[in-house]
Amino acid sequence: MEHIFAEIKLSNPRNPALTPIIARALADTCALMLCIPEQIAIHLDLEMESKREVTMADGRSMSVPYVGPIKVGFRDRFCYVGALVLGDEVLLGAVPMEDMDLLLSPSRREITVDPSSPNIPHARVK
Repeated sequence: MEHIFAEIKLSNPRNPALTPIIARALADTCALMLCIPEQIAIHLDLEMESKREVTMADGRSMSVPYVGPIKVGFRDRFCYVGALVLGDEVLLGAVPMEDMDLLLSPSRREITVDPSSPNIPHARVK
Protein backbone atom coordinates (compact mmCIF):
# COMPACT_ATOMS: atom_id res chain seq x y z
CA MET A 1 0.00 0.00 0.00
CA GLU A 2 1.24 3.47 -0.82
CA HIS A 3 1.63 6.16 1.80
CA ILE A 4 -1.33 8.39 2.59
CA PHE A 5 -0.75 12.03 3.47
CA ALA A 6 -3.08 14.71 4.76
CA GLU A 7 -2.81 18.45 5.22
CA ILE A 8 -3.32 19.27 8.90
CA LYS A 9 -3.18 22.45 10.94
CA LEU A 10 -1.08 22.48 14.13
CA SER A 11 -1.34 25.20 16.76
CA ASN A 12 -0.62 25.96 20.40
CA PRO A 13 -3.92 26.43 22.27
CA ARG A 14 -2.03 28.07 25.16
CA ASN A 15 -0.71 30.77 22.83
CA PRO A 16 -3.21 31.55 20.05
CA ALA A 17 -1.13 34.59 18.98
CA LEU A 18 1.41 32.22 17.40
CA THR A 19 0.86 31.50 13.73
CA PRO A 20 -0.45 27.94 13.20
CA ILE A 21 1.51 25.59 10.97
CA ILE A 22 -0.02 23.84 7.98
CA ALA A 23 1.81 20.54 7.66
CA ARG A 24 1.77 17.57 5.34
CA ALA A 25 1.32 14.60 7.67
CA LEU A 26 1.90 10.93 6.98
CA ALA A 27 -1.12 8.96 8.22
CA ASP A 28 -0.08 5.81 10.06
CA THR A 29 -2.68 3.63 11.78
CA CYS A 30 0.09 1.42 13.19
CA ALA A 31 1.40 4.40 15.17
CA LEU A 32 -0.62 5.69 18.09
CA MET A 33 0.70 9.17 18.68
CA LEU A 34 1.20 12.42 16.84
CA CYS A 35 4.90 12.88 16.11
CA ILE A 36 6.38 16.24 15.11
CA PRO A 37 9.85 17.45 14.17
CA GLU A 38 11.73 19.58 16.68
CA GLN A 39 11.42 22.74 14.56
CA ILE A 40 7.61 22.58 14.79
CA ALA A 41 7.75 22.19 18.58
CA ILE A 42 10.05 25.22 18.74
CA HIS A 43 7.94 27.34 16.36
CA LEU A 44 4.76 26.61 18.33
CA ASP A 45 6.57 27.16 21.65
CA LEU A 46 5.24 23.86 23.00
CA GLU A 47 6.18 22.98 26.55
CA MET A 48 7.97 19.71 27.24
CA GLU A 49 5.76 17.86 29.70
CA SER A 50 8.02 14.82 30.11
CA LYS A 51 10.19 12.32 28.30
CA ARG A 52 8.70 9.17 26.78
CA GLU A 53 10.36 5.89 25.90
CA VAL A 54 9.49 4.89 22.33
CA THR A 55 10.20 1.84 20.18
CA MET A 56 11.05 2.53 16.56
CA ALA A 57 9.94 0.35 13.63
CA ASP A 58 13.40 -1.22 13.50
CA GLY A 59 13.17 -2.25 17.18
CA ARG A 60 15.43 0.45 18.63
CA SER A 61 14.29 2.15 21.84
CA MET A 62 14.95 5.78 22.66
CA SER A 63 13.79 8.53 24.98
CA VAL A 64 12.12 11.52 23.30
CA PRO A 65 10.43 14.74 24.48
CA TYR A 66 6.66 14.70 24.95
CA VAL A 67 5.17 18.18 24.35
CA GLY A 68 1.76 19.72 24.48
CA PRO A 69 -0.97 20.45 24.38
CA ILE A 70 -1.17 20.80 20.63
CA LYS A 71 -4.32 21.46 18.65
CA VAL A 72 -4.61 19.35 15.50
CA GLY A 73 -7.05 20.36 12.80
CA PHE A 74 -8.26 18.49 9.71
CA ARG A 75 -10.87 20.25 7.58
CA ASP A 76 -13.59 21.30 10.06
CA ARG A 77 -12.48 18.85 12.78
CA PHE A 78 -9.95 19.23 15.56
CA CYS A 79 -8.58 17.58 18.68
CA TYR A 80 -6.11 18.31 21.46
CA VAL A 81 -3.25 15.88 22.04
CA GLY A 82 0.32 15.60 23.20
CA ALA A 83 3.06 14.99 20.65
CA LEU A 84 6.31 13.08 20.57
CA VAL A 85 9.21 15.11 19.20
CA LEU A 86 11.18 13.02 16.75
CA GLY A 87 11.88 12.60 13.08
CA ASP A 88 11.81 15.02 10.19
CA GLU A 89 8.15 14.81 9.17
CA VAL A 90 4.77 14.95 10.86
CA LEU A 91 3.26 11.56 11.62
CA LEU A 92 -0.47 11.42 12.31
CA GLY A 93 -1.16 8.36 14.44
CA ALA A 94 -4.34 6.50 15.35
CA VAL A 95 -5.18 8.48 18.52
CA PRO A 96 -5.73 11.89 16.85
CA MET A 97 -7.39 10.24 13.84
CA GLU A 98 -9.85 8.41 16.13
CA ASP A 99 -10.46 11.57 18.16
CA MET A 100 -11.42 13.47 14.99
CA ASP A 101 -13.36 10.45 13.62
CA LEU A 102 -11.25 10.16 10.46
CA LEU A 103 -10.88 7.19 8.13
CA LEU A 104 -8.21 6.16 5.67
CA SER A 105 -9.32 5.49 2.12
CA PRO A 106 -6.53 3.38 0.59
CA SER A 107 -8.20 3.20 -2.84
CA ARG A 108 -8.32 7.01 -3.05
CA ARG A 109 -5.09 7.44 -1.06
CA GLU A 110 -6.63 10.03 1.24
CA ILE A 111 -7.92 10.67 4.73
CA THR A 112 -11.58 11.53 4.99
CA VAL A 113 -14.16 12.17 7.68
CA ASP A 114 -16.29 9.16 8.58
CA PRO A 115 -19.21 9.27 6.11
CA SER A 116 -21.56 7.87 8.76
CA SER A 117 -20.95 11.03 10.85
CA PRO A 118 -20.22 13.76 8.31
CA ASN A 119 -21.31 16.75 10.39
CA ILE A 120 -19.84 16.05 13.83
CA PRO A 121 -17.20 13.59 15.05
CA HIS A 122 -18.60 10.44 16.61
CA ALA A 123 -16.91 8.70 19.54
CA ARG A 124 -17.57 5.23 20.86
CA VAL A 125 -17.53 5.42 24.65
CA LYS A 126 -18.68 2.01 25.80
